[in-house]
Amino acid sequence: MHPAQLEPAARRPYDGTVQRLGIVDLGSGTARLVVYAYEPGKHYRLIDEIRESVRLGEGLARQGRLSEGGMQRALSALKLYADFAQATDLDQLRVIATSASRDAENGPEFLREVRKLGLQVQVLSGEDEARYGVLAVANSFNFQDAWVMDLGGGSAQLSLMEARAYREGRAYPLGAVRLTEMFLGSNPPKKGEIEDLERFVRKEMKEVLAQVRQNPLPLVAMGGTVRNLAKLAQRRGDYPLDLVHGYFLSREALEEAVEILAQRTLEQRRQLEGLQSDRADVIVAGALVYRTVLREAGLDGLWISGQGVREGAFYREFLPAPHLLSDVRGFYVRNLFARYPQDFSHTARVRHFCRLLFRLLAPLHGYGPSEEQLLDEAALLHDIGMSIGYYDHHKHGEYLVMSAAIPGLTHREQVLLGLLVRYHRKGEPRPGAYKSVLQDGDTKRLLRLAAILRISEYLERSRVGRVEGLEVEIGSQQVRLTLLAQEEPWVELTETRKQAKLFRQAFGLELLVEWGPRG
Repeated sequence: MHPAQLEPAARRPYDGTVQRLGIVDLGSGTARLVVYAYEPGKHYRLIDEIRESVRLGEGLARQGRLSEGGMQRALSALKLYADFAQATDLDQLRVIATSASRDAENGPEFLREVRKLGLQVQVLSGEDEARYGVLAVANSFNFQDAWVMDLGGGSAQLSLMEARAYREGRAYPLGAVRLTEMFLGSNPPKKGEIEDLERFVRKEMKEVLAQVRQNPLPLVAMGGTVRNLAKLAQRRGDYPLDLVHGYFLSREALEEAVEILAQRTLEQRRQLEGLQSDRADVIVAGALVYRTVLREAGLDGLWISGQGVREGAFYREFLPAPHLLSDVRGFYVRNLFARYPQDFSHTARVRHFCRLLFRLLAPLHGYGPSEEQLLDEAALLHDIGMSIGYYDHHKHGEYLVMSAAIPGLTHREQVLLGLLVRYHRKGEPRPGAYKSVLQDGDTKRLLRLAAILRISEYLERSRVGRVEGLEVEIGSQQVRLTLLAQEEPWVELTETRKQAKLFRQAFGLELLVEWGPRG
């Protein structure tokens, strides 16, 4: 690695963090600067991003060289990033380059020009790219084993992850820009051009796709091409979440997307909702690669990763070797919590009451560890909306949860979590627009968990820990909840009694709330 240390090193911590790192991913199609503020091994936040379409690999497939225009666009973007890093006093700026820079005959010449900007570039080998991609997947999904595919402008990598570690993989000359130049000269593409491209993909990937067919693990795909395909499918299906990480793109939806894209002209593709206009000229080639992979491997779809090589590079800085989070889901829930100032003592007490009530009411709900974990996460995050303001903070919190990337959670789990935060203080819990993401039984599950969370919230209504313990007696017609406290906690008694209606809806029993002296 060749990090460029910037001067002056006047560091400005962000929210208690001590490092601010910029990573530039210089690809064959786009260049992107991402900036992270982080405290090593504890928490991080993406605080800025600048994306430029540079098409560095333009003409590479035909000529074997980087074009003058491509190099100038890339150098202009890198100059922009270097100036941004200097102006904002980044602690460190890393530049990583991929297939166009390593494959081109005049790649060394281009890199000399980059160094004149005061930047050191790490040119990743195909295996380096694959390893970084696997690291990103290992730290953002709960899969132990998976196939990982990264399709960029110049190349595609397909790797095997076993036990959250890179096992093997290789790069293929199947980037979206490269294949467009090689095969898709017509607008829209002709049937024969599409068939030639797919035949080329089958030839290049014949051996590895046979391995995938024999070992049909989940396929996780990353890169701008597949993210755009997912967004296109989501828009056409009225998907209620504006999230692509963790989205499952079915083979059927991908087939439909290919038909839509391949039949349209470039200008028509640029008008499609969900598709970045500067990818419209190469999206067909990328979509055809993925369609061929799914068909030949016999898979019914693929998982979308919002993380990739950039994030893999970041994890190597953020985490000690082997650069793996011990608990992906737990880390990202806590990472979201750490972004927003809150009353930590109040949150801890609400979590305690949630855990206690969940176990005491187990005979009524019959839920297990997955629901208990979800309830605990909702208790942790229930007040994050207070960082925006008190009024409607339950709605603010729902937005913050629903719009955040929380790797480790499925979209269904994230919807349930957001709705629990939404209904932690008032309102009748219901799925609303998110019903299509949920499963049978989730409406009742939401209602019961929300009842427990809301009662726990009002047991802590004064926010000073007056209620020291709970006793629960379950009868045939009612549940007696006794609040144990040194003195009668009138505020908590009054406010908790108001939740009897919700409790009745959730469990079919009356709720009787009493005070019992702590003795």
